[in-house]
This record gives sequence, C-alpha cells and structure tokens, in this order.
Amino acid sequence: MVTQALISKSSKYQCGKFTLGKFLSLLMVSGLVYLLVHKSSEGFVSGELHGKEVQSKHASKDSPNIRTFWRKSPRLPPRLPPNEIYKNSSILHQSPPSEWTSRQKKVKEAFEHGWSGYRNYALGYDELMPLSHRGVDGLGGLGATVVDSLDTAIIMGADDVVSEASAWIEDNLMKKINEKGQVNLFETTIRILGGLLSAYHLSGGNQAGGGDSGIPVTPNKTNPDRLLEVSKDLADRLLLAFTSSPTAIPYSDVVLRDRSAHASPDGLSSTSEATTLQLEFSYLSRISGDPKYGLEAMKVLEHMRTLPTVEGLVPIYISPYSGQFSGENIRLGSRGDSYYEYLLKVWVQQENYHNTSLKYLFEMYTEAMRGVKHLLVRKTTPNGLVFVGELPHGRNGAFSPKMDHLVCFLPGTLALGATKGITKKKALENNLLTKEDIENLQLAEDLAKTCVEMYFVTSTGLAPEIAYFHIEGNPDGGPDGGNKSSEYINDITIKPLDRHNLLRPETVESLFVLHRITEDPKYREWGWQIFQAFEKYTKVDSGGYTSLDDVTSIPPPRRDKMETFFLGETLKYLYLLFGESNILPLDKYVFNTEAHPLPVIRSAVQVSDTV
Repeated sequence: MVTQALISKSSKYQCGKFTLGKFLSLLMVSGLVYLLVHKSSEGFVSGELHGKEVQSKHASKDSPNIRTFWRKSPRLPPRLPPNEIYKNSSILHQSPPSEWTSRQKKVKEAFEHGWSGYRNYALGYDELMPLSHRGVDGLGGLGATVVDSLDTAIIMGADDVVSEASAWIEDNLMKKINEKGQVNLFETTIRILGGLLSAYHLSGGNQAGGGDSGIPVTPNKTNPDRLLEVSKDLADRLLLAFTSSPTAIPYSDVVLRDRSAHASPDGLSSTSEATTLQLEFSYLSRISGDPKYGLEAMKVLEHMRTLPTVEGLVPIYISPYSGQFSGENIRLGSRGDSYYEYLLKVWVQQENYHNTSLKYLFEMYTEAMRGVKHLLVRKTTPNGLVFVGELPHGRNGAFSPKMDHLVCFLPGTLALGATKGITKKKALENNLLTKEDIENLQLAEDLAKTCVEMYFVTSTGLAPEIAYFHIEGNPDGGPDGGNKSSEYINDITIKPLDRHNLLRPETVESLFVLHRITEDPKYREWGWQIFQAFEKYTKVDSGGYTSLDDVTSIPPPRRDKMETFFLGETLKYLYLLFGESNILPLDKYVFNTEAHPLPVIRSAVQVSDTV
C-alpha cells in the first residue's frame, strides 16, 4: 500500500523528467542484476580439490557492491581441473586465520584423544594397541610414548597431558633405565633422549634461549632439573656404544642395566642410525657443560668424511668393526634417510662453526643433494611426477623406481638447506639464494607434490608405506591406489605387501617446513586433507589411533598399533603447520629426526647458566 501511494503521488516529486516511479522501477531492475551477478560470482569462488568440494568462506566479501551494476562484467579465467588449482596461488581460495585456528584446535583434540587411549590402557608401556586396549614394549620398555609426547603437549598447551607425562617421568623413568635391558642406540637417542632434552628446553630449563620458542613457559608443570638429570644418566649409558666400539662407528645396541654395548647379530649398523645422534648429544654437552657427549657423537661424522662416496651418496650399512661401508645399496628410504638430514641439521645447529670447523658438513650435504639429482631423481609417465628412486646394487646396477614414504622427509630438508630457515621472500630480497638453492627449492616443491599424491591416489586418502612409479622403459604395471578419480592413478603402483600405513609423519613434516619457507597456502590445505583422512579411518572411539593394513580398500583393515611418532611427530607437525610462524621459528630451532625441537646454538659459551 505504501508503494502504491508513493507511485500515485510520484508526479508531485519530480526532478526534471526523472520521477520517483521511474526511480523505483530502476531499483527493481538493479536488484535483479545484483542477484544474477552474485550467483555467477559464487559459482567461480567454489572449486574442487582432489575430488572434494571446497566451498568459499568469503562469498559475502567477494559480492559486488553497487558500483558493479554499472560496469561490464569482467572476463573470468577458465575453471581449472582439481590438480591444477594450486599451480596458480592467486586463484587459490585461502581460508581465513580464524579457520586455521579452528583446525589447529582440532589437531590438539586429536592429540588429547590419542593420549587418552594411551593413558587409559598403556601408560608406562612403549606403545598403545588401541583395539585390544593394552600396551606393548617394542622400544626397550622406557615408556617411549610418554617421553615422545611431552614436548608436543607443551607446544599445544595441553596442560593436563604435560602434568601427567611429567609426573610419570619423574616417578618412573630413572627406575626403568636402571632395570631395563637392551635398547637400540638410535631409537633411544632420537625418541627418549631427544624428547627429554626438548621438554627441558621448552619448560624453561635453558633460560639462555627459551625466549625464542614463542611458547609460554608454564611453571610447576614440569621439573627441568629432573629432566636434565635423567638425560645425563641415560646418555652416560648410551655412550658405551661409542666407547666400546673399535672404530668411530658406534655399536647398534646398549644394555642399559649392565652398562654394556654390542653390535647387532649381523655385525652391522645402519648408516642412518650411526649418523643420526649428534643433535641430541651436542645439545646435552651445551646445557650440561660436559663436552664428552658431543665429542663422541661428532667422531662419527668426522669419520664419515673420510669414506668414499658415490657422488656424495653412501650405502645403507656400515661396520663398527672395520669402519667401512658394507654392500652397495643406496637409497634415501629406510637405513639411509636421516644421514643426509643430519649433515645439514648438525651444521645448522652449530651456528658459530658454519664457516670453520663444521663447514665440511654443509659441503657433504651439498654434494649429496647433487648426487640425488643426478642419480636418483626421475619423472613418471604419463604425468611427470618427480620422485626419488633407489640403486639397490650401486651406481652400476639397475635403477629401481621405488620410493619409501620415509623419503618424504627430503622436501623439507631441501627447503631448509636452500633458505636456512628464513622465508623464500626474505631470502630473495636479500639476494641470499644461489641458482642451486633455487633449483633445490623447486625440487622440494615437486617432491612434496609427489608425496601428497601418494596419499590422494588411494581410496582412503592415506599413503602406503612404499610406492613404485611408472617410468619410460619400465612399462610393467601393477595394482593402483584405488582412487580412480586421481589424475595420477596410472603413475603410481602400490604392491600388496606395501599398502600399510603406520601413521608416519614425513609428508606433513615437509608440508610444515615448505609452508613456513614459501608461505604458500596449498601446503596447509594438503595437510588438512591428510589430517581429515587420519580422523576418518584411523581414529579409535575408545581412545588412540591405529595403523592400517591396506589404504587401498574401504573400509581399511586395521593393525592395532599406535606408533609413538604419531603423537610425537605427525600431530605436532600438523599443529605447527596450522599455527603462527613465530612459534619455533626455523632459523632458531632445529627439529631432530623425531620432531623434537632443539635451539640453534649461537653462543660460544658451552656451560648453561642453570648448571
């Protein structure tokens, strides 16, 4: 009625020839135009990502204002297929900061759910068997999940878990060290010693560098002095592996109770295990004021410097009796992986010696990465995925297009080696990147893409333990991952014995590092998809998460095992991936191969103020 009244009286309110009735008619037409344009814009903003819809959270912000009505509609770029979306970051829809805060909270909830299963059914055991509601000791019986989880809980601010884990360590760990028998030197160093030392630092034990972490220190939740005391006692026993060996290569096993050490039954050590001990022992020397720990561990890398290599690459076995390599098998998967990681990270950790006594480590790392590019990197057919293969019989043997999920640590290591932990943007602005650095960073991004596709090619969206890649001259096919909508279904073969998933962290580790360095949001989105797949298929309602037997089938058969590294590494890296970059910055912290962050040592003073 009001409208009719206004129209009937419109002749009284004229401005020139433009009447109120005409104005109202124009307004109605404009509204129709607005609805049509708004609907079109929504159709562009939403897209698909690896077969799953990603709806825009910003549709209201992207809606045109009234000025748009008088303009010609812009030409929209063509819709990209799912696997091309991330190649143009200007088109990539970025979730708002509040969305990532929410997703980070989901990861914390997953951690607390995993811990609840362990606490209820397996506290004090190394690992949880979530389906059968019991614990199992597979790592020497030192309560590995407790120690592996403590710094994750500190980082996440999971105070109840911090209190529970700290209390257990203070009451039980020293007794277990005194009573337990044989442990593996490598596993005990990276999980137990590394976990204790990281928790010591993050809980304020080393005041000299504690302010760099960006993590608030919560007093009365932990006892740093006790953590250091237990670390020293454990390390004193582990040192027997070094001092008992006739060469610089340590024995693989230590009997804690007897304070003795011996080689494995075949007399060999894994190259990666013997050379992945230095970050932890060097940091312990730094905070304890006792140089013996770092000196013994560094003898290994000093010895490795003298051995022959294949363009910087080394076989995966070495003898503590002769100090020489055994066999010719070269790979960056199991038994070889973290050797290359620690060449870089030990150099990064000891900042004062970058260009002096430890320069050889970065030179060895650089040579090895050149060897990787020359001898191990290939592209798949038909779609050109970049991957790292193996030389099972050395340089003169046949190339194997096999890649362990463990190799997916490499993208993060390459990115860290290129920028030394600062962002790519900052490195470019300050002319800090060489041509080789830029090449390595590109290889890192290409390999990360491949690692992610190892997830997305399967029916569950979770990666197998091992994948094989189709290459020219090797036309043999094989079973695929099950996701027929994947662009790379014909590039990747997953053999029946390799289809299991152990909740491994290597891919999300590299996504975390690459996001920090490139600031590209695609790495977060990929990580979120992987996390959702873990939630969907590995979560156990009664508490904990379980490994899977076959990621190519739905529903996947479950293995009844939650590895310590799921809480210690996988969820930690996902939490940091979705968080702020000032938390544990990569130019101030080095993560050991079990994801325990240790501070870069900048001061030449080797004695902590707390000792």
